[in-house]
Amino acid sequence: MKNIFLFLLFSCLSIQAQQQISGIVKDFKTKKALPFATIKLDNNETFTSDVDGKFEISTTKKINSITIQYIGYSSKEILISSKKYYSILLEPKIDSLKTITINSRNLANSIIKKVIAAKNENNPQKKLNSFQFNTYNKLIVSTNPDSIQGKIDSIFVEKEFGKELKKIDSTEFKFKKIIDKQHLFLAEKVSKFQFSNPVLKETIIGSKMAGFKEPIYELFGFNLQSFSIYDDKYELFETNYKSPISANSLSEYSFTINDTTYIDNREVFLIYFKNNRKKKGLEGLLYIDSQNFAIAKAVMRIRGVIDITGIHDFVFLPEYQLWFPSKKTFKISKGKSKERTSFLGGRIVFEADDDENKTKKSTNFTYLLSETNINNIEINTPINIKKSFVKVSVNESATSKSEEFWNENRTIAIDERGIETYKVLDSIAEERKLDRKIRFGRKIFNGYVPVSILDVDLRYLVSYNNFEGFRFGFGGVTNEKLFKTFKLDGYTAYGLKDENIKYSLGISTRVGKISNSWISLGYTDDLREIASTTFAIDKRVFKLYDPRPINISTFYNYKTWRGQIETKIIPKTESLWQLSYSNIKPLFDYTFIQNGTSFKGFNITTAMVSLQWNPFSDFMQTPNGRLEIEKRFPKFTFQFTKTLPNLFENDFDFGKIDLRIDFEKKYLNGQKSAVLVQSGYAFGAVPITHLYNTSPNNLTKDNLLQRVTIAGKNSFETMFFNEFFSNQYVFLQLKHGFKRIELFKKVKPELVMVTRMAWGNLENPEKHVGIEFKTLDNGFFESGIELNKIFKGFGLSGFYRYGPNQLSRFEDNLALKLSFILDLGF
Repeated sequence: MKNIFLFLLFSCLSIQAQQQISGIVKDFKTKKALPFATIKLDNNETFTSDVDGKFEISTTKKINSITIQYIGYSSKEILISSKKYYSILLEPKIDSLKTITINSRNLANSIIKKVIAAKNENNPQKKLNSFQFNTYNKLIVSTNPDSIQGKIDSIFVEKEFGKELKKIDSTEFKFKKIIDKQHLFLAEKVSKFQFSNPVLKETIIGSKMAGFKEPIYELFGFNLQSFSIYDDKYELFETNYKSPISANSLSEYSFTINDTTYIDNREVFLIYFKNNRKKKGLEGLLYIDSQNFAIAKAVMRIRGVIDITGIHDFVFLPEYQLWFPSKKTFKISKGKSKERTSFLGGRIVFEADDDENKTKKSTNFTYLLSETNINNIEINTPINIKKSFVKVSVNESATSKSEEFWNENRTIAIDERGIETYKVLDSIAEERKLDRKIRFGRKIFNGYVPVSILDVDLRYLVSYNNFEGFRFGFGGVTNEKLFKTFKLDGYTAYGLKDENIKYSLGISTRVGKISNSWISLGYTDDLREIASTTFAIDKRVFKLYDPRPINISTFYNYKTWRGQIETKIIPKTESLWQLSYSNIKPLFDYTFIQNGTSFKGFNITTAMVSLQWNPFSDFMQTPNGRLEIEKRFPKFTFQFTKTLPNLFENDFDFGKIDLRIDFEKKYLNGQKSAVLVQSGYAFGAVPITHLYNTSPNNLTKDNLLQRVTIAGKNSFETMFFNEFFSNQYVFLQLKHGFKRIELFKKVKPELVMVTRMAWGNLENPEKHVGIEFKTLDNGFFESGIELNKIFKGFGLSGFYRYGPNQLSRFEDNLALKLSFILDLGF
């Protein structure tokens, strides 16, 4: 008992001895902040102001005075009193400032050139064959309670005879009471990193997320900052920037020396850098070792709608003459914006800047802070990385670690507010059934409504097309509440116009958990658009509406038995292997002539493999399956289909090869470019049902306004239905989207420029009797403008048809389309 008392007494004394001061460093005349000024304490500790000239100092040693230094300015000593905040103004050395600035820039440029030249010698991932280490990460969303006044406001409204009390706003008072006791969010993670040139893999050993029994694994894949400071591109909050030490960085960045200091008893230069070309570009501070020109510390900063800071700390390893990462820090706080800004699902919200009312709201003090400590470093030891194509792997037992495990592995203390955060959020989550709501939300996002053991499929409820009219149906799939490794699926539908019932039944079983492999059997009796191109491996995408089929009138009925295997066993690839037998019946006037025989219906037995390969993406293996956590382009989709002539009364011998390449590029200014290339080649005796129509989406109406429909996705808006058919084609689409422009307060359209073109050919067109069509030998071209999200997701687009297949009447080459983009905030 005595020991406990002494310990508590010592802890209290330590807390009382903690001294904290903060402030800002500015230019005496201009009052502009001086970024990364050096603050030296009288006890020889050194601190640095941030990019806004602000600093916070916390130390257990008594501070009597601080000295502030900045190159080109006279140093200033400040005596510390009882004040907590200091505004410090430095006077420039007028006579020598210009010379000092020029000399510091020349010297800084010279140092940066040496840093770039020595990158491979100082980069652990280039110099070392292998290494491994453990990390502890703590991520919090919180607010400093001292920054909130916590007052109760009285809100008045003007009346004829004076002001009248409308309501009492206690929001800030209640918020301060909450934030005094807990954080808004807290998550912890313990990982093991392994590197064997060139692979770097993270294995998550333990994870905790306040309010969640099972963590949201997608958050683990969210890349807040680059692991390496030496890459040509530096990533900060999912955005790539040109690194200040990349090749030719001197043409884009300006560098100045702020000071010299010591880290691990080695002299380092403090070099401030700033992007000269981009207003919202990267800026920060590099601590450069004066002997080997390696980076001993780095501060990377972006200022904009939100302020983002990434800090990299290193430790010097004398035996390897190498600076190795020791800590990473990432912080997001409010920047300057005229709009309300939210992210991470609305957990962090920043109110718009108000020029008239300077009073900040509580949410503007909210910040996200992620700290990662690195320990147990092992260099050049033999390492065998399993499943190296997976960047992040989550152990099965990661979410069930004991409190003893966390006490052993925490290298950053959890304070009382952190402990209370777990208690409060876990109890709230239990009371409000948060896990159940998240599960429900995931299902809804994919187009399902979970009802007991069944996930009802929203796609089948209601739709419309020109052949069936309104189509009503019901379908779904059994979920994990019934079986985790077995499922039944099916649907039934009825068309009011064709008065026929369609249905499908299927059964599946999982044969591989890690590879998420399923074997399925099924039977379907339904309709499909003729000559449509589909990739079987494409992920199921739920839409509130599917606009293009509304205008389709030419379908064929197919009755198909199928067996298939779907798996992710091939690295960075999803594949589907299928064997099927189909009875095909065109539901329009059509005859296919083959070897002198006329076919109005036919049987087809096919083998098919469909692959999607994402070679540049990063993946995470979780206990629930594999996730694509970093989508990178290009992506490749391949499909091969071949009939089996001597199996199950197959009528025709033909094959199809289909290829698709997707490419997207996002720019720092909010713009985005996309390129889509798609081609197909069908050989042999191919009926029109299995040819290519290149996705037309225009009605055969005389009047332009009569042809106004809803725009499709990647479809030719000026091409009429059934106008062209091909057995071989290539399709190219170019899109460039500009940043949304505010025309009025709630009218902010997104301008997208679109160009589409296709070339094709049809061999033996005389075999297809009963339907008129043309071929794409001379190509088809259209360009247009999309004004998306003009208001509440609704938009308008216009397209023009030109080139060899342009029509004689000008109006017939135009197409006006409506659009709707649903933004769920995911």
